[in-house]
Amino acid sequence: VQLQASGGGSVQAGDSLRLSCAAPGFILRYYAIGWFRQAPGKEREAISCITNNSTTSYADSVRGRFTISRDNDRDTVYLQMNSLKPEDTAVYYCTANPECSGVLYWGKGTQVTVSS
Repeated sequence: VQLQASGGGSVQAGDSLRLSCAAPGFILRYYAIGWFRQAPGKEREAISCITNNSTTSYADSVRGRFTISRDNDRDTVYLQMNSLKPEDTAVYYCTANPECSGVLYWGKGTQVTVSS
C-alpha cells in the first residue's frame, strides 16, 4: 500500500496549509486515516484521526487549528492546518488502519516548515 501525503511547504506563522493523503489503487474509505508528525529531535506525535464513518479526534496541540476531513468520492483525506506556528514544523505522515487505535500502513511524509 502506497500512502502518500502531499501539500507540505514553507509558510509564515499564521498561514494555512492543506495536506492531502491518497493511495492510488487502494480504497481508503474503509479505513481510519491518521496524521502523525515528527520534528527533528522529537518523538513522533499523533495529531489527528478520522474513522471510516468520519468521527474525528485531535491532539491538544492542534485542536481548534487543524481540521481533518475525508472525501470518499476522491478517496482522499485532508488535514486543513490554520494558524500555523513554528512548533508545527515537522514531517507529516498519514496512516491507515481499520480503527484509529493503531497503524497498519504508513505513508511517505511531507515536510511542513513554519517560520516566525
